[in-house]
Amino acid sequence: MIDLTIHPSTLESTVTLARERNVRIPTFRQMRDPSLVPADVRSALGGVGLWDLDPLNLFRITWHNEPTPKGGGFGPVNFMEISPELSGVEARILVLEGKWFPTGAHKVGAAFGCLVPRLVTGQFDPTTQKAVWPSTGNYCRGGAYDSNLLGCESIAILPEGMSRERFEWLESVAGEIIKTPGSESNVKEIFDKTKELAASGEDLMIFNQFDEFGNYLWHYAVTGPAMEEVIEAAMGPGDRFAGVVLTTGSAGTIGCGDYLKQVYPTSKIAAGEAVQCPTMLYNGFGEHRIEGIGDKHIPWVHNVRNTDFAIGLDDEATIALTRLFNEPAGIQYLLDQGVKPDLVEQLPLLGISGIGNVLGAIKLARYHELTANDVIVTVGTDSMEMYMSRLGELREARGEFTTLDAAAAYHRYLLGSGIDHVHELSYWDRKRIHNLKYYTWVEQQGKTYDEIQAQWYDADYWTSIQALVGPIDELIDKFNESVAG
Repeated sequence: MIDLTIHPSTLESTVTLARERNVRIPTFRQMRDPSLVPADVRSALGGVGLWDLDPLNLFRITWHNEPTPKGGGFGPVNFMEISPELSGVEARILVLEGKWFPTGAHKVGAAFGCLVPRLVTGQFDPTTQKAVWPSTGNYCRGGAYDSNLLGCESIAILPEGMSRERFEWLESVAGEIIKTPGSESNVKEIFDKTKELAASGEDLMIFNQFDEFGNYLWHYAVTGPAMEEVIEAAMGPGDRFAGVVLTTGSAGTIGCGDYLKQVYPTSKIAAGEAVQCPTMLYNGFGEHRIEGIGDKHIPWVHNVRNTDFAIGLDDEATIALTRLFNEPAGIQYLLDQGVKPDLVEQLPLLGISGIGNVLGAIKLARYHELTANDVIVTVGTDSMEMYMSRLGELREARGEFTTLDAAAAYHRYLLGSGIDHVHELSYWDRKRIHNLKYYTWVEQQGKTYDEIQAQWYDADYWTSIQALVGPIDELIDKFNESVAG
């Protein structure tokens, strides 16, 4: 759970550091509604780049950034709509764009949600402790970025098999980078390295996205309302919100589904994973190439009881569509098939996991035979900016992407997408998936039997976490007042 106990002596030194660095921290309500951001901050952001290592960019941890790399203000939530010409289904698929966050990925918000409660309570001392960010990709980038803005040292942990772009940028931001064996499926290796660091005697605080409820809470409180804004703006008379589809990864983002179900009680929450590593679907294991989604376990922060579908995604589909959306022959083929140029121009805003999210939405639409009056929402976690090296690797391994390749990818993986590996979860299916938490979290990571039971049986467990938004905002306000003197 999120502990809000105040540690006065540490808090005093943290306030002093923030004053020296001219740091102000945004509240959850400001991240939801940037019109509440102080006028002097909004004015000063006019001269700041989106990725700049400037504490003012803490206020750009929002879905409402103007889509520009420098000097942007705030506006509507950035999203694209996937047309039937591209998806092959009638349902409207709305994709929030993560590229327009600092670091180019929305995980900077999840990292904020984990770090800030401990910072404003004095539980974490940035003057003496290092922040450790175990991750399969974007989360450790966001954590290192947030740490840098707040003036503390960081250690980023991620698998050695992740894209080159992630490491190149991290080298200029993180204090230390640790590469663990494997790729996105090798989460246990990350946990093992984290345990090793914890036992080293060094003064560290570990922010593990897979069990930190700040990850869940940020998406519940910020991503959920952003999706609601997009849904309400897009829906017309007679339209219906069908549900949210997300690859689980750390299962933080899917926390937005809990918010959306409270607003739209008939909507569904669908969790996607690679069929090459089908943990939810078949208690399976394996390796895959949908970068950024860790598996072989069920994250502690996943509210499995509220999840309606598990959807398996072929990683070859995501790779083929990555080329279709970004190679010249693929772009031209889509235009020839009647996909509008403005949508084709936006497709590089989808990174590999974002493409996986779109494929999951297509599968859910086919399963439910959704119509043009049905709306599905999902997320483009990051953009191709994180994966351009992968295109070069694919050209080297497979040769040039031709018109024939484009036709095969389009008709097989978009128009030909079916309902294979789409599993509507019964009560006992959900409980089976939830029970998988025991082996990782109780046996290996020190969680208690009582808490894993409470996650399933206690009706107030998840809502009590959701209720912490207001108290955390109050602590942030008090922290900022102390910094201002």
